[in-house]
Amino acid sequence: MKYLKSLLTSASLLFAGGVLAQTDGGEVAAVADGTKKSGYPIHVSGSIQSDILIPQEDKDIGAQKYDEWALTNTYALVNAQSEYVDAGARFEFLRFPLPGFEKDLKGWGVPYFYVKGKYKWAELTLGDYYEQFGSGFILRTYEERSLGIDNSLRGGRLVVRPVKGVQLKALTGKQRRYWHHNDALVSGADLELSLDQWSKAMTESGTFVTLGASFVNKHEDKDENVMVSPTQKLNLPENVNAFDVRARFQKGNVNILAEYAQKTQDPSFDNEYIYRKGYVAMLSGSYSKRGFSLLLQAKRSDNMSFRSMRTMSGTSSFINHLPAFTMEHTYTLAALYPYATQPMGEWAYQAELGYTFKRKTALGGKYGTSVKLNFSHVHSLDKRFKSIPVNYPDGVSTTYSGSDGYGSPFWKWGDEMYYQDFNVQIDKKLSKNFKLNLMYMNQHYNKSAIEGEGGTIHSNIFVAEGKYRFNPKFTLRGELQYLTTKQDDGDWAFGLLELSMLPHWMFTISDTWNCGETNIHYYQGSVTFNIKSHRIQAGYGRTRAGYNCSGGVCRYVPASRGVTVSYNYNF
Repeated sequence: MKYLKSLLTSASLLFAGGVLAQTDGGEVAAVADGTKKSGYPIHVSGSIQSDILIPQEDKDIGAQKYDEWALTNTYALVNAQSEYVDAGARFEFLRFPLPGFEKDLKGWGVPYFYVKGKYKWAELTLGDYYEQFGSGFILRTYEERSLGIDNSLRGGRLVVRPVKGVQLKALTGKQRRYWHHNDALVSGADLELSLDQWSKAMTESGTFVTLGASFVNKHEDKDENVMVSPTQKLNLPENVNAFDVRARFQKGNVNILAEYAQKTQDPSFDNEYIYRKGYVAMLSGSYSKRGFSLLLQAKRSDNMSFRSMRTMSGTSSFINHLPAFTMEHTYTLAALYPYATQPMGEWAYQAELGYTFKRKTALGGKYGTSVKLNFSHVHSLDKRFKSIPVNYPDGVSTTYSGSDGYGSPFWKWGDEMYYQDFNVQIDKKLSKNFKLNLMYMNQHYNKSAIEGEGGTIHSNIFVAEGKYRFNPKFTLRGELQYLTTKQDDGDWAFGLLELSMLPHWMFTISDTWNCGETNIHYYQGSVTFNIKSHRIQAGYGRTRAGYNCSGGVCRYVPASRGVTVSYNYNF
């Protein structure tokens, strides 16, 4: 009851605040006595998201028993925008968080707030903010609630656009780590030049060229407790510097991006406190026109774990982000073994080809046929380790800590393949009301390298998805999936039926069945109701333990069972 009272009180305050703050058309603002005061247009927007689980114990799947009758992750965000000043804040209630969030995110409060001043070609933000330089190799702060990630910076950020085609950013702040902020000070600057805005000929010919350069500094006090041996401690650098340069070229259907980043010596828990510098290089090219697309990408990263707290592990405290060059699958069994980027080093490649066979051809048929091929491969680096002798009381041993760690020839692969995925997808409209999607996927997943143990899993995955539209309001969608493997838990099967009744209702039932080793069913059912800006979903079922991933970043989520309620509101 104490939990329920807190939740209802918070919700009441949030709804009341949203109603009072929202203005009619944004032209005037309401005040306490009910009168209206003229002024510059003010636009108030925001959102509420609340995910609730009423948990049940289930020993068959490993779902534990909780003392609380209900668990929730609840967020409420409000933003106010005017001609010269913006402001916003986010309230988070995770006092009794969902499974997988208990250790780090338990708590409640207002961890995010900001005020932004704007005038002509400049803007200044004070408080909490998110920022990304380039592809994020040396700086990317963002929020991903499904992963429990919010690594925003609290401090100041200045953005200026003094002349056409020039943008300069400068920032400083401390990084959020759950309900606290790390002690290290993160500062940086980014310059981006759009050369096409200076040339009328380039603009008229559809040629766009953008050059960028970034710099980031992390100032972290020395940690006197990091020891190489019982009698020797490391002299850790207080300042770690990183820089990034990039160039993007686009003309017509062609788009090319090249980027390189490097950081200075950064001994940390991730790299076992070695003094090797970090590097990452990427080349990405794409070509697209009606009915045809091609994407080619390559990336090499080496010792590029960059955190605002050197002793941390897991998903927290990353200043930067290394995108995974693998396809992010949405089908359940295709996403059963998702890849997590290895920040300590990898060679990653991705190629994707898309082609649409025209209507009224042999392969296109009456409505046309779309085919997409995707291939990704991630391999280890060739690391040649260097050790140094350490005098222990009981004899001489060797360690990598305190040394350069290893050497690594640029073009040479190591012995391990981390991940490989080849998949083909076919989208075919068979009639006016029926559409069929087919997918085949061959996957190699090095569970030992990515999760710590389990060997390499070789799997073949087959997916068939059909969608039939009875009329403009009623649509039935179904999925059948099968994963076959001789490793791990063996084969899996998945089935789903989803009925959409526009504009308000959707009914879904599904079952993920391990027909290999455990013979366990992970069944789920839900009802979703939408009206205007409100969306509410209620369901019941089991959730399998596993990794939830987005953009190459993963978080382990334990098994659960129970009633789920999800509410979303945007205003």
